[in-house]
Amino acid sequence: MWEKALGEIELQVSRPNFATWLKNSKIVNKDDGTVVISLPNNFAKVWVEDKYNKIILGTLRNIDSGIRKIEYDVYANQASPVLIKKASTEKDRQLVFSELKIDPETNLNPGYNLDSFIVGSSNELAHAAMMAVLKNIGKKYNPLFIYGGVGVGKTHLIQALGNEIIKLYQDKIRVRYVPSERFTNEVISAMRNKRMETIKEKYRLIDVLIIDDVQFIGGKARTEEEFFHTFNALYEADKQIVLSSDRSPRFIPILEERLRSRFEGGMIVDITYPDYELKVAVLKSKLTQRGANLSEEVVSCIANKVRKGLRELEGILNRILFYQQTKNLEVTIRLAEQIISEVIKEPAKNIHPDQVIKAVADYFEISPADIASRSRKQQLVECRQIAAYLLRELLSLSYPFIGEKLGKRDHTTVIYACEKIGQELNNNQALHQKILTIKDLLERTQ
Repeated sequence: MWEKALGEIELQVSRPNFATWLKNSKIVNKDDGTVVISLPNNFAKVWVEDKYNKIILGTLRNIDSGIRKIEYDVYANQASPVLIKKASTEKDRQLVFSELKIDPETNLNPGYNLDSFIVGSSNELAHAAMMAVLKNIGKKYNPLFIYGGVGVGKTHLIQALGNEIIKLYQDKIRVRYVPSERFTNEVISAMRNKRMETIKEKYRLIDVLIIDDVQFIGGKARTEEEFFHTFNALYEADKQIVLSSDRSPRFIPILEERLRSRFEGGMIVDITYPDYELKVAVLKSKLTQRGANLSEEVVSCIANKVRKGLRELEGILNRILFYQQTKNLEVTIRLAEQIISEVIKEPAKNIHPDQVIKAVADYFEISPADIASRSRKQQLVECRQIAAYLLRELLSLSYPFIGEKLGKRDHTTVIYACEKIGQELNNNQALHQKILTIKDLLERTQ
C-alpha cells in the first residue's frame, strides 16, 4: 500500500523534496484506521508531519477509505538522542518548520505573500500584471492567465494576490483559491449526490476566483462544462478570474475550444525558469528567513547547478541545511556538489525514443505522425527540430537513427536541427522554457 501511495505522492511534490523527506519512509503499523509512518530521524518526522500530512492522508484514503488518521514515528535506533533533541528544539521548529495554517474559508496559505516574492527578469511581467489586477479588480486583465514550468513560482504569486486582496479590502471582496483537481473532485462529488446547485452557489457568489493548474481540467467533460458556466457567470458580473497552468492555453491538450477562447480573451503572461541572479536572491532570502548561513561560493554553486525552478532550488537548500544542522558539518563547495548530485540525476537512459517524440507532440498538441510527416509548416518544423535535439541530448542517438525516427530524413538535416536549437537556447528564453517543460512532461511518464 505504501509503495502505491508513494507513487502518487511523488507526482504531487517536487522531486528533490520527495528524495529528501519521503523516499526512505515506510509504514510500520496499520490498526483501527490509524497508519503509523516511520522516518529516518526526528528532523524528517517534524518536516513531513508539518508539511505533507494532508497530501499523505488524502492519498492513503484514496487507496483505503477506512484510514482516518496518520501518526509519525522515527526508525528504532537510527537517530542519536543528541540529534533528536537538537532537531526538536523550539528554536529549530521556528526557524525551519513554521507552517502557517490554510484559511478554511479562502483555501489560501497566509505564508504566500508579496513581501516574500522576489521579482526578477523571469517573472517581472507576471508580477506587474498581478499588481495591475490588484488596483483594478475585475476591470483590467480579466481573466489573468499565468503559465510556466514546474516550480517557477506560479502558486506563490497567485496566492500572494489573493492574500493581498484580503489584506487591502478585507470582507468587502470574497476570494477563493482552489487547485483544479479539487474543483474536479467537488464536481464529481456533487454529481454523485445530485447536489450540483451547491457548486453553483459556492463559486458564483465570490468576487475573485483563483484556479491553480487549470490544465488538469482538460478532457474532463463535466468539469469543463461546469467551469465554463462558472467562468461566464463571474466574468459577466465583472468578477476577477485568475488562472495558472504549466503551459499556454493553446498548448493545453484536449481543452474545449470555447474554454480556450475564454482563457485567451484576457491577459496571458508567462513565468520562465529563473536566471542566475534571481536564484541567488531567492537563496539568500531563504537563508535569512531561516537564520542560516552559507558561504557566497556555496550559494553561487547551488544557483549554477540547479537548472530548473525555484521549488527544486528550495528542495536542494533544504537538503543542504539538513546536513549542516543535523550532522554539524561545514558546507563546502565539494559537499554541496555531492548533495546536489544525489538529487539532480542525469536523464534516464532507458527512455524510448518514441516517448521523447510523444512528449514533444503532447506539448504542441499535435500527433507523433505530424512530426514525422513531410509537412513544412513552421510549427511542425520547430517541433521536429526540438524532437531531434532532445533525442540527441537525452539519448545520445546517432544522427542517421534520429533521421529515420523523424520520417526518414537525411542525417545532415538532423545535424542542422540539433545545432540550431543548441545555439538558440543560449539567447532564446522562450525556447529554453519549451525544452524544460517538455523534459518535465517526459519525466512524469517515467
